[in-house]
Amino acid sequence: MDLESIPGVGEKTARALSDLEDPEGVLERGDVAALADAPGISVGRAARIARGAIRARHDDPGRFLATSRAREIYRTLLGLLQERTVTNYAAYRLETLYPSPRRSRIEESQAFVRTALEREPNEAVLDALEGVEPLEQPGDVAVRDRCLATTDAERYAEAREAIPELSVEVVEDAQGLAELARGYATVIAIDESFAGVEVAGDVRVRPDALEEPADIVPERPLAFFARNRKRLRAAIRAARALEDESLCAEADVDLSALENGLERLDDDGSVAGDDELDRLSVAVDDLDAVVGMSESVANDRLRDAIERQDVTIEGADLLSLVERGAGVDSLLSRELADEYADAVAAAREHLIDALDLDTGEAELARRVFGDEPTYPVERDENASSRLREELIAARDRRATRLKRELAADLAAQREGATALVRAVLEVDVELAIARFARDFDCTLPTFAWDEADTAAGDAAGGFGFAIEGGRSPLLEEPLDEIDPVDYRVSGTTLLSGVNSGGKTSTLDLVASVVILAHMGLPVPADEVHLQRFDDIHYHAKTQGTLDAGAFESTVREFADLATGSDGSLVLVDELESITEPGASAKIIAGILEALTENGATAVFVSHLAGEIRDVSTTEIAVDGIEAVGLVDGELKVNRSPVPDHLARSTPELIVEKLAGESDGDFYDRLLEKFEDEG
Repeated sequence: MDLESIPGVGEKTARALSDLEDPEGVLERGDVAALADAPGISVGRAARIARGAIRARHDDPGRFLATSRAREIYRTLLGLLQERTVTNYAAYRLETLYPSPRRSRIEESQAFVRTALEREPNEAVLDALEGVEPLEQPGDVAVRDRCLATTDAERYAEAREAIPELSVEVVEDAQGLAELARGYATVIAIDESFAGVEVAGDVRVRPDALEEPADIVPERPLAFFARNRKRLRAAIRAARALEDESLCAEADVDLSALENGLERLDDDGSVAGDDELDRLSVAVDDLDAVVGMSESVANDRLRDAIERQDVTIEGADLLSLVERGAGVDSLLSRELADEYADAVAAAREHLIDALDLDTGEAELARRVFGDEPTYPVERDENASSRLREELIAARDRRATRLKRELAADLAAQREGATALVRAVLEVDVELAIARFARDFDCTLPTFAWDEADTAAGDAAGGFGFAIEGGRSPLLEEPLDEIDPVDYRVSGTTLLSGVNSGGKTSTLDLVASVVILAHMGLPVPADEVHLQRFDDIHYHAKTQGTLDAGAFESTVREFADLATGSDGSLVLVDELESITEPGASAKIIAGILEALTENGATAVFVSHLAGEIRDVSTTEIAVDGIEAVGLVDGELKVNRSPVPDHLARSTPELIVEKLAGESDGDFYDRLLEKFEDEG
């Protein structure tokens, strides 16, 4: 597949997509989450690329929404769907659902929607979805306690490329390895020539290191899980709440194993829950403070001992001490040796106990305080540093081993974990569709794909559309307060009716049903049959009479539509407002005649339906939204258009009401004018 052939994909984006493991497969599936893994591709951008790939795959021209009002309704409907998502991903993913004239695309979407409609939204799932997001790639990982060593320049370059997380050092011989071992906790020699070499320190000979980078740098796979730990745990909670065994089976993931692995991992990528590692880490962190406290323990005890001790020195002894230049240390050694030994023992015991040192570490700790009496008691800095180095090395060795073990466990889960998150995010898309269908009492429509599809065509009254029990999702009223509408149209039709009777709402309903149906989505009605349309032209009501230039432009637009409208759905709201009524009726009649000849399906809302029908040379159907009458000043309307019926106007209803309430003949004469006109 030529990636640049996809609408919206240029050279730079194609290069980024090429970094994916299977870019063609990802595009074939329209997998937004996988596309977002490409470097520099956001989820929103990935959705647009996926949409372009879908269009290319179905040879979709992408011009179904032919007018601004049609596009406005699509965005509103899409917004209603997106309002029912939990994750940002699902909101973007829904952007890949768009109205298409291609049967293959509609049926593909319908297959996805049928699965979605089986989902049962519940609060536990929706709450768990709050923390789910597409997984992110971790940033650069730098490891300071290990290095790679080689004697070969070419091997050096290979190592730098294969394991960039570690420093790579060039050495000449075993002595070079020994020098490196003094500066690193672990040295990995990658040349076979070092096999059998014995060097002090943690030096490992691993000629296969470049083929097993995760074993050498477990931080690499762990960084991925640490970066996405919260997202993965949220996905696990959502999967458990869904109680959908097929979800985990398809993702090929063991939730318990993944959960246990994540429990052993901290957000910073270190291993959690290991007592020995925790002990060593605390010992390293607390060493300086504990050594200081141990000094205080020794000095406090020694001070108390001195204060309690009566020291008597013979003159000759004092003279001897002075002549030798001896100080208080000699005095301590002679007179308070036992007390000093007790004080140092207490300091050592405190140091060992406070840091919870093992036998080998305790031996090093005892050297921090020497046996030679001094006052005040002071630490041996060299011994303290040696203890620190030993604790750090032990901590790092254990951390590395634990990381290696955990990385091996989690690395086996990575593919399944990734698939799990993608599956859970797709569930949010499905749930949004299911919630939309429930909230608006929707059903999947039936298409008459061609003239051979007689069953659906007959149900639609021929080719066009038939809506039963439709409720416009664009209305602000609660669903149970909206009067259901039945409407069936084949060919071209004029829709008449009283002011505020619901003519525009009926057009909005028709547009919404047709757009949703061509998106492959359920529609807000009890039952819908319709033909597959090539495009939809919805012209909203014009505000005021147009000037000559705007009028000419509008007429040209309808001329182009009338000559190429086979397979189009045309919805027009009160076109007569573009100019004076007499001329409007003639223009609309001419447009409808041309649309009829070209096989379009059209609904024109007009207050001039009678006049248009009278001047038309072609028989044009007229439907009417009939007002039942006025009750307490309120207009009562049957919202479903009555076929082949010119609806009465609001003024006629008012005159009829006045005639019924008056004994005079004035209102009767006015009413006769309406009846003569009809």
